[in-house]
Amino acid sequence: MLLIYTHKITPRLNYIFKHFFVRILKIPITFTDKVNDFVAHNGPKITYSKSPLGTEFFIRSHDLLFEQGINDIDITIYHWDDTPCFFPAGETSTIPYDIFAASFYLMSRYEEYLPHVQDVHERFTAEESLAFKNGFLEKPVIDIWASKFLELLKSKFPNYNYGTREFKIISTIDVNTAFVYKHKGVVRTIGGFLNDFLNFKFTDVRNRLLTILGLKEDPFNTFSTLLKIKEAHKVDTIFFFSIGDYTTFDKNISSSNINFKSLIKSVADYAIVGLRPSYFTFKNAEKLKKEKLRLEYIINRPVTCTRQHYLRLGLPDTYQNLIDLDVKEDYTMGFEKSVGFRASTCTPFYFYDIDFEIQTPLKIFPFAVMDTTLKQYMELSNKESLAKILEIKNEVQKVNGTFISVFHNDSLAENETWKGWMDIYKTTVIQ
Repeated sequence: MLLIYTHKITPRLNYIFKHFFVRILKIPITFTDKVNDFVAHNGPKITYSKSPLGTEFFIRSHDLLFEQGINDIDITIYHWDDTPCFFPAGETSTIPYDIFAASFYLMSRYEEYLPHVQDVHERFTAEESLAFKNGFLEKPVIDIWASKFLELLKSKFPNYNYGTREFKIISTIDVNTAFVYKHKGVVRTIGGFLNDFLNFKFTDVRNRLLTILGLKEDPFNTFSTLLKIKEAHKVDTIFFFSIGDYTTFDKNISSSNINFKSLIKSVADYAIVGLRPSYFTFKNAEKLKKEKLRLEYIINRPVTCTRQHYLRLGLPDTYQNLIDLDVKEDYTMGFEKSVGFRASTCTPFYFYDIDFEIQTPLKIFPFAVMDTTLKQYMELSNKESLAKILEIKNEVQKVNGTFISVFHNDSLAENETWKGWMDIYKTTVIQ
């Protein structure tokens, strides 16, 4: 047990220290604000305050963990060896930066509460983030800080029995369009044929006809292949199904279609199924509740995990709505146009609601790479995409974190646009 002395025990301090020590470093901790208790403790101990009590392991604290609400904070990026860092702690501090306040700033998404420019989908963009602006978006700096801190702790307290954690992979599959040709209904099917004819896509006309007649499997129906990979290689896999009503942004099969419901049920027999809330649930809690109930009725069990369509995430409202509906896990934390770590960590963490200054029960699983990001926005070749995936995966492996990827069932269809991506997927998720 590591004892931490601080002059004031706050919800923010309790939250970030437990994430840092318990979840990342696997070190149980306890707090005290009593000097006598700290001095009498014979085990490993550190001081987190404005000044040391003696010659102990000391980290000079920034004010952030002792404040409430949001303030405009001036941040300058320095380097701790070769790792970006901020909130300098001065020469008396055992480590040169207050990595706990910095971790809270990044992980709570403090900057997303501050005024910022949104994109057309009302999203906080990568370009607005401190990590992107200072070139560390592709590194899980919080986990790297923890690793560096652990080495100093081991040198100070070499006889303590330190725990370890294991590298973990989670594969997530977004299902925005379950089928490209089948089960679309008469109007959408006829419209598809007309569109193919008018654009001289005669190969698509042929494939559409053969698929509808049952002579060929729908190209987007990659689910059996993905489930076989999951089973053969013991890959933790979650499928997020979009079942909202048809809109400009939501174009999946109708949730009332018996074939679509059958597909969802069959996938749920072998893997975790989560909800992909539709575009307009972003500011409509009732619509979100309706879609959650709809999916629960189909799979006949509670829906506990989500990823927002178009990654529409507005803090704290989006997470507060999920908490109200008893959602336990959310996988939206990432950027559409840039790979990397939106919250600067590769360790799942609980959402801290700055509005109420409490740790909530909603656990956030930040993803690191997405297929459409690499191909469509970064415009990388297959070879370059795989290299980037492995580069970021390696960053997570070095700190024994959790590497979460996002692929789409249609990007694994091995069609002309996405040729070779099933091999990329396999290389990504198989350890």
